[in-house]
Amino acid sequence: MNQRPEQGEYTEAQAGYIALVPPQGDITTILREQSKEVFALLGGLSEEQGSYRYAPEKWSIKEIVGHLTDNDRIMSYRLLCFARGEQAQLPGYEEKDYVASGHFERFTLKQLVLHYRIVRESTLALLESLSDEVWTRAGNFYSVPVTVRAQACMIAGHERHHMNILQERYLNQA
Repeated sequence: MNQRPEQGEYTEAQAGYIALVPPQGDITTILREQSKEVFALLGGLSEEQGSYRYAPEKWSIKEIVGHLTDNDRIMSYRLLCFARGEQAQLPGYEEKDYVASGHFERFTLKQLVLHYRIVRESTLALLESLSDEVWTRAGNFYSVPVTVRAQACMIAGHERHHMNILQERYLNQA
């Protein structure tokens, strides 16, 4: 899928994430390349660095990796629903509650990166299995029609958002 979603294929709240996706290129390739960035960025960090927070109320690096993994699962599920023609309104999720309930600090950073890798490979397999005609199919999210291609771009844009935060606020300090 090389075409980006047009305005009206996603919610206003999603626009900022979608804007972070490169305007050209296959979304599957972009996600695969982003995964390599995640592995390169986090692969050399120590456990101590994985527990780093740039402020007391902010997530640790481990919690960010857990959040990225949870988000990939949730966004992929939505994408699957939209691709299969589901018209029921799908729920959002409260990311802070998910991170708090994830107890990601009990895992090593290496384990969390492995979880991320497994989930991302599943997301990529799903995307690669889609036929051309489903990319513009829309599902119902917060009573707004959201297309499969918009949902795929949301996955990439959301991850880019958090990778930018990791680089700017965490890894320059950790």
